[in-house]
Amino acid sequence: MLQNFFILCSGADASLLKTCSQGEQNKYAGIGATVFFTAVMAFLASAYALYTVFDTIYTALFFGLIWGLLIFNLDRFIVSTIKKRDSFSSELLQATPRIILAIIIAMVISKPLEMKIFEKEINQVLLEQKNELTLANKDQIALQYTPVVEKLNQDITALKGEIITKEAETNALYETYISEAEGTAGTMLLGKGPVYSEKREKHDSALAELQQLKQTNTQKITDIETQIANLNLEYANSVAASQPIIDGFDGLMARINALGKLPWFPSFFIFLLFLAIETSPIIAKLLAPKGEYDIKLEEEESILKTWVTQKVQQRENILATDTALNNKIYSEIEEEEAVYAYKKQKAEALLRLQADAFHDLQVKSL
Repeated sequence: MLQNFFILCSGADASLLKTCSQGEQNKYAGIGATVFFTAVMAFLASAYALYTVFDTIYTALFFGLIWGLLIFNLDRFIVSTIKKRDSFSSELLQATPRIILAIIIAMVISKPLEMKIFEKEINQVLLEQKNELTLANKDQIALQYTPVVEKLNQDITALKGEIITKEAETNALYETYISEAEGTAGTMLLGKGPVYSEKREKHDSALAELQQLKQTNTQKITDIETQIANLNLEYANSVAASQPIIDGFDGLMARINALGKLPWFPSFFIFLLFLAIETSPIIAKLLAPKGEYDIKLEEEESILKTWVTQKVQQRENILATDTALNNKIYSEIEEEEAVYAYKKQKAEALLRLQADAFHDLQVKSL
């Protein structure tokens, strides 16, 4: 039963093959098995490729099955149409379109297997790319907030600078009126005289202004720091919101690009493996020697061709003979006087009837 199934897969004439030896049947069963398992490999590879695209196993299996059946039908058709003759170049010419198609198919379906085999290496490349994307994403988002934050920090620095400057002025006034009281500067008189009082009042006024400035600028700095905190929170939220997109950067195209960054040599050998699998039905048929089945098939085709040629030639001869007989018969009838007189009599009667009918019609119209 299994042999019959593989013979069916080979596209051979089962009834004709049964009249051949067991070895010939085994040969075509082997060719059919090659066609079948090539379709199975095409189904598995395409299903995995589609699974990486749709991320749904049922959809991937359905379309993978369609692809496998397509490859099976194509291989079976081409294998069955390659006739074993005495010219290898003619057989190779018949198989050339399928070989070209096999190269294209091998390039397409080998990629999913490569991605599965080198999955760990691809994940490492993707991780590096995701890290680079994360850093680049943070830098891009920071461009929206950094100038504003820097401006606010500059405002804080300016407000603090105002306090420091005012403190320096107040401290200088303090040193001035203390020196005046000690008699080490100013009037050089020891004691708290009018000049001391004047300088003391300037210091006290500056100290009050310093206290007011500290209170005002501290409030402003607090407000600015609140703005900076809000901006930093918005920045963190923006980074967190865009991170899932980067984390999802592992689709089919991303993995193919990551595979391209790996050494080409192992991938090339996997491609050659699939190329061998895809071309195996054609190669098996081309390399198979001309056997009993091929001879019998060629004989049947020759018998059919001869029979059709004979039938066509017979119909042409019948047509030629019938045409010649008809020409001869009608030429002889043309020479007979009795036939001429009979035709003349009938023609005269027809003309009389036509004339009478025309006369009656004209009378009715008067």
